[in-house]
Amino acid sequence: MHPDNLISLKDDMIAFIAGHGMRRLPGFISEDLPAVTFEDDGPDAWKDFVEHAKAANAPFVIMNEVVLQKQDLALLLEHLNDESFPPAIVEEIEDAQYLVNHVGKIGYLQLGFAHQGVMFVFETATEWYDTFQDLMDIVTGMSGMMVDDNYTEDE
Repeated sequence: MHPDNLISLKDDMIAFIAGHGMRRLPGFISEDLPAVTFEDDGPDAWKDFVEHAKAANAPFVIMNEVVLQKQDLALLLEHLNDESFPPAIVEEIEDAQYLVNHVGKIGYLQLGFAHQGVMFVFETATEWYDTFQDLMDIVTGMSGMMVDDNYTEDE
C-alpha cells in the first residue's frame, strides 16, 4: 500500500540520514547531469541508498521534496479548461479534479549524492503525483499544437 502523502517517509529519511552522521543539503538533481538512478525494489530501498552514500564517503545527501501547491494545481486546471484536447485524452484530463484532495501533501521525494563525477539518485512518488506530472506533460506538449475544431470521433 502506497501512502498518498510522503511526509512520514521524509521524516524517517531525515532521521536515518542524521543517524548515519551525514548532513542533508536541500537541492534538486536535474536530468541533465550524468546520473545513475537507484532501483527501488522495496519500501526500505532508500535505506540501502543512504548506506551506499555513507560507504562512498559522501559528506552529505541531497534531498528534495515536492508539495502540491494550490497555485500549481489551479494553473494546471486553467490550462486544461482552456485547451481543446482530442477525445482520447479527455478521460485522463478528468482525473485532474481529484488532485484537489492532495494540495499541501508531499508527492515526490528525491535523495542523491555525488561520487566520482556521477550523481546517484533515489526517487519515489505517490500515484497522484505521477498523475499530476502526466497531466502537466500533456498540457505542455499540447499547448503549442493546434486542434481542428471540426474534429469528429469518426475521423
